Amino acid sequence: MRERVKFREIKPELRILGIDDCPFTPRKAGTAILIGVVFRGGLWLDGVMKTEVEVDGLDATDKIANMIRNSPHYDQLRVIMLNGITFAGFNVVNIRRIFELTGLPVIVLVKEKPNVREVEMALKNLPNWEERWKAIQDAGEIIKLSVRKANIYMQTAGISGEDAERILKISCTRSSIPEPLRVAHIVASGLAKPAVDERKKV
Repeated sequence: MRERVKFREIKPELRILGIDDCPFTPRKAGTAILIGVVFRGGLWLDGVMKTEVEVDGLDATDKIANMIRNSPHYDQLRVIMLNGITFAGFNVVNIRRIFELTGLPVIVLVKEKPNVREVEMALKNLPNWEERWKAIQDAGEIIKLSVRKANIYMQTAGISGEDAERILKISCTRSSIPEPLRVAHIVASGLAKPAVDERKKV
């Protein structure tokens, strides 16, 4: 097992990868696009990457790891940030495995504290629910933080809570959401498939 990454210095231009999913149709077989945005701290955009995962599938962990390792930005990256621990419905990411596969520490952030009991009950309606539930348990403690006068909730793998907080401080330049995640969300939202207006069909 990899040891926790120790940061001697956290520079303002630390390369961070923020990941969010594009809009998708819930509870319907198919795929969803994941967008990764590379940021230098909270300062400027350096690159974009993408992959696809199954809706309510089990492939998000490996797909994210492969996306990162195959990216030309891989050697420059120092931290991964995820907008939540589930993508494309209940495709749960095992953040400990992401850390093992990439060597990069992972910070998971959400605006509202998850109701773990409700999540467990929802997972029981899906195949291989024990594997999904274990990934959620492996993510560890949910830590409440105050960032720019707003509450946010964090889980980590491969990094200390103190270092994670320091990284949040340099990357939250415009809001309580770090720029890598804020911009990843904007890009992902812009890739939503437009609704077809049947009246305009010829």
